[in-house]
Amino acid sequence: MELELRHLKVVCALADEGSVTKAAASLGLAQPALSAQLGRIEKSLGGPLFERDHRGVRSTALGDLVLARARVMLPAMSGLKEEAARLASHEERDPGTPTHLTLGASTSVVLGRLIRSLALEHPDVHVSTRASWSSDELAEGVVDGRVDVAVVGVCADAPPPTRHGLTWRTVTTDPVFVLLPEHHRLAGRDEVALADLADEDWAAIPVDGCFTGCFAAACARAGFTPRTLYEADAASCIDLVASGLAVALCQPTREVPGLVTVPVADAPLRWNHLVGWHADAAVAPFADEIVRLTSDAFAEMIAESPVYSSWLRGRSGFGVLPAAAITPTV
Repeated sequence: MELELRHLKVVCALADEGSVTKAAASLGLAQPALSAQLGRIEKSLGGPLFERDHRGVRSTALGDLVLARARVMLPAMSGLKEEAARLASHEERDPGTPTHLTLGASTSVVLGRLIRSLALEHPDVHVSTRASWSSDELAEGVVDGRVDVAVVGVCADAPPPTRHGLTWRTVTTDPVFVLLPEHHRLAGRDEVALADLADEDWAAIPVDGCFTGCFAAACARAGFTPRTLYEADAASCIDLVASGLAVALCQPTREVPGLVTVPVADAPLRWNHLVGWHADAAVAPFADEIVRLTSDAFAEMIAESPVYSSWLRGRSGFGVLPAAAITPTV
């Protein structure tokens, strides 16, 4: 007799119930039929799986071995059937939607919302993530297939990462604001000039490209050279500001208890958020959907930010951009 999954279910039921009578009832079988089936299973495996006495059944050493394997194989097979059913159903509904999507992000502010939107609107898509502060590193990941779609931030005065075959779509163009302690002398202003912060130390997250140079140039135009620029992760930048050791360059939607986000007069620094993918990748037909969900996520963040929403009124060219704003393939 060839051992089948139904036979493993019999063995597990006997071990779980502790008696032939109860196991037969749980499986919907007559007791004699279950006893006969157990005999065939034991014959196939070469020895008894259970000892029987007036207290019920107890597994033998051989039985313990079979049970250990069965308790791995049965859930695995059940999971396989469920995943196959989801895949078949998914392919019937929408062949352009991937079953798995690896998102790369250099901008953490939108990643959680994007994952949430995918879970709500495309629950059959399994999402994994890769995070890096480097947009160039994520672009390399897209090229070599480790990342399907990258959501990155770059200085608005620079092109997106130049890698062969990548398509980039600009989702937002945002001004760079400054993060201050709520007790700072300038915290209550509607906006501050860079020159007003000439005596401050600065903090910013590390980025690729020209942003650091653009910041230095903006300060030079304002008549000063920054004393110190600490490059650190977002949490460390926030700690530096909260402790009064620095002010930080930040995204306009940034909100932190105890700190205030203030616009910089004339928006001397601008930041683009882009979505990128490889034109020949299997995920390419789904890229427009990622762009839409990313745009919606940023729109939600802007709507929830009184400071940025107020600043945007009457200003064009900032915030979420029209869907047609696509950067040519590199």
